[in-house]
Amino acid sequence: MRAVDIIRAKRDGDALSREAIEAFVRGVTDGSWPDYQASALLMAIVLKGMNPVETAWLTDAMARSGDRVDLSHIPGIKVGKHSTGGVGDKVSIVLAPLAAACGVTVPKMSGRGLGHTGGTLDKLESIPGFRVALSLDEYKAMLATVGCCIISQTASIAPADKTLYALRDVTGTIESLPLIASSVMSKKLAEGSNALVLDVKCGRGAFMQRPAEARALARSLVSIGSAAGVRTEAFITRMDVPLGRAVGNSVEIAECIDLLRGQGPEDLTEVIVSLGARMVRLAEKAATDDEAAAKVRAALTSGAALAKLREMIAGQGGDASVVDDPGRLPSAALTRLIAAPRAGFVTSLDALLVGRAAVALGAGRDKKGDAVDLSAGILLHKKPGDAVTTGEAVMELRYNDPARLDAAAALATQAMVVGDLAPAPQPKVLGWVHDHGETMFVAGM
Repeated sequence: MRAVDIIRAKRDGDALSREAIEAFVRGVTDGSWPDYQASALLMAIVLKGMNPVETAWLTDAMARSGDRVDLSHIPGIKVGKHSTGGVGDKVSIVLAPLAAACGVTVPKMSGRGLGHTGGTLDKLESIPGFRVALSLDEYKAMLATVGCCIISQTASIAPADKTLYALRDVTGTIESLPLIASSVMSKKLAEGSNALVLDVKCGRGAFMQRPAEARALARSLVSIGSAAGVRTEAFITRMDVPLGRAVGNSVEIAECIDLLRGQGPEDLTEVIVSLGARMVRLAEKAATDDEAAAKVRAALTSGAALAKLREMIAGQGGDASVVDDPGRLPSAALTRLIAAPRAGFVTSLDALLVGRAAVALGAGRDKKGDAVDLSAGILLHKKPGDAVTTGEAVMELRYNDPARLDAAAALATQAMVVGDLAPAPQPKVLGWVHDHGETMFVAGM
């Protein structure tokens, strides 16, 4: 089938045949579809959508574009984890060693930053020497000995997704339910997991900004995984405000280390305990939800999870001494404080604008192939609900290129709202979607 005919069909709102979808995925994989044609079809999908059958076909074709990992030599249930992306979302970096410290084997293939959201691989690469490009043999060995491993897609794992993922980042084609679902699940079906816990972000800093969109995506992901024989569950979590108090790469690694020392912020801890407990349950390492949550909290407070992070870093070639001395992480040369314009309470801190500000500082990419400044980022000295005085620092911008400052400072300033009354605390976990139905914890979801 000709690429232009497939593009035209989707542009006109037609459902694509399985043959057309497989031709697209094959063309992306072998390079016979140039970037401009692949990008054109991606944009048509964003604008016209895909029905559930098309989405399932796309996921299957992407998963079959490469190899599927066999982890049957490792005993027990292997539980994967994935987030749809958010600002300050460093959950995977904590959760993998935390669950492994509870006896769960955690296979994890992650991606780089997409748009205003940070990428797990970029964050890990701020650790000196850390290797994300492991071979499949190294990946399997790490899982067998350490119990967790976070790597990039190898050339043989869902190669179509690797190409499309990079294109979507720089062509304005990220925010699409079928493209997100097929990207997530093609990797997850190929990485060797028997069960999967998903974190579907919802809010201003997420790709799914409205509750109905987040629920639809969660249902799609769970349906695709369950149909493929992988027990899949999804939590919907709030992403109106950045998660934690660090946004960037090395600054988020430092916060991960703080959390595993028992010093992490409450919002990040809430999400990690919820997801971690479910991973422990799916791995059958606890008989009840309460027992699973207790195991997770014990691994956090005992130092077992911190020791597992140290082990994972060393196993992937990184400088494990950063766990004891985060000062060894890359540090930006310049800082600028964003101050409160008046006394009162921080009432809003727009995650989307904070994420865009971090990208403007160099922590993300403007176009495919851009280098990322691993030391650039933002520290949040205040979060919604915190009291401030006039001129008190709310955010600290860290950067190296002075030419980037003005745009970033403008976005950061716009993100902040100070009012007279403190907003009511908001729970981070909004709902849970599983193979038996849905449980919403917050009204209006």
